[in-house]
Amino acid sequence: MQNKNKKAKRNFRKRLTGVRFKFVGLTTALVVVLLALLNSYPVQSSRDMVFSEKQTAMTNQAGTAASSLASLDHLSRESIAEVLNLLELDNYERVLVTNEKGRVLYDSAAEENQTGQQPEIKAIARAMEGKTSFYSRFTSEAFFSHVAVPILRDAKVIGAVYLDEKDEEQAGIITGIQSRIRTISAFICILALLADILMTSLLTKRIVTLAEMTKKVAEGDYSQRFLTQGEDEVAELGREFNRLTQRLETTEKQRRQFVSDASHELKTPIAAITLLADSIVQNENMDEETIREFVTDIVHESNRLQKMTEELLDLSRMDDGNIGKSVPVNMTKVTEEAVALLKPLSSEQNVEIKLDLEPDSIVLATENDLYHVVFNLVENAIKYNVPEGKVTVTLRTAGDRIRMEVEDTGIGIPENERESIFHRFYRVDKARSREAGGSGLGLSIAHDAVLQHRGTIEVEEVEPQGTRFIVTLPKGPPCTATKETIVEGFFNG
Repeated sequence: MQNKNKKAKRNFRKRLTGVRFKFVGLTTALVVVLLALLNSYPVQSSRDMVFSEKQTAMTNQAGTAASSLASLDHLSRESIAEVLNLLELDNYERVLVTNEKGRVLYDSAAEENQTGQQPEIKAIARAMEGKTSFYSRFTSEAFFSHVAVPILRDAKVIGAVYLDEKDEEQAGIITGIQSRIRTISAFICILALLADILMTSLLTKRIVTLAEMTKKVAEGDYSQRFLTQGEDEVAELGREFNRLTQRLETTEKQRRQFVSDASHELKTPIAAITLLADSIVQNENMDEETIREFVTDIVHESNRLQKMTEELLDLSRMDDGNIGKSVPVNMTKVTEEAVALLKPLSSEQNVEIKLDLEPDSIVLATENDLYHVVFNLVENAIKYNVPEGKVTVTLRTAGDRIRMEVEDTGIGIPENERESIFHRFYRVDKARSREAGGSGLGLSIAHDAVLQHRGTIEVEEVEPQGTRFIVTLPKGPPCTATKETIVEGFFNG
């Protein structure tokens, strides 16, 4: 047993580690993706914005320079320098002007005795073709940008203006933003990982614990209860689990109690039959009158045993949901037929039965189940009545339902036992029930049959003494029900 517990604990830790790894891996991957987006999107957006601004600004300035130079009669180094000085293009790394053949007429790098970078020949060549060309690239050091525009006079290209820029300031700003984002991302990643490990440990432990409890419940241990804390989804799942196990535990107790009660109830008539039969066999000198008396008792116990067996079969059928198709049934006729069969019992018990039935009260049910309901309620009202007592059966339409009341002047039912009277084998007065030949199943059968047909059944006290059972069932369309079909269905079970 100890080895089995150790193995179970090892399996539990193994499953817990596996679940944790999956959760941590999934959430870590999600955090990495989000941080990757955080590191790339803002920086890329900033670059694109700077690129766009530079393209607009440099193209406009180069275009202004080209327009000013186009107004000159002759392009020379001196005239070009004079115009460019007025335009204040000192912030550019290099300003270059060519004629229509591509020969350099002015170069700010040469003017300032600087070597400068090699100009983009392709950009100047495109400008010579009358097309504007812009290019910009970003490095950790600076934005390197250049633009080339044609100089047009009377729609004819007479030269090109080329501007080259190295912007370290904005590149530094973006690089700084990128560095700060990376630092923040690393910090967030560490915090997220720690929080993820902590939360995953708490969450997975509860989930795996719940899974282990579910496994034990599947093996038949319905005493398992999950400790619920908080208002999260796992806590809600735990509360549902506890409600389920509580219902299963209650159902299992009822099942065991039912089996015990059924065995006890079946054992009593069987024991009586065995004792009576043995007495006849063992006593060779028993007179005929005594034998007849014993045989009569055997028949009585056999009938009791048969009735109990049929009632158990009816309960089993209802538990399985095999109630048959609901059809329109004339409850007035069913009640009259059930009471007619109980007349001998009422005469024997000296109990008067009074009927107050609304004609042709149609309900949606099955004839057999409806007959069981009426028969069992009226039979109980007779058996547990007082001598010279009365049973009143009332049938009325109440909106879209039919309401039946069975009222007696009997011993009554204590208030603290009214919720238990529909339990199987439950008896209020056990001694009197056995004397009356009751099995304790009649009210349970009536209760289940009513509920199966979407009805209600209630019990209340009657002053000064007695009990009233109230049954409501869905009202149905008109129908015809014959005495033969009802009685045949009842006896065929």
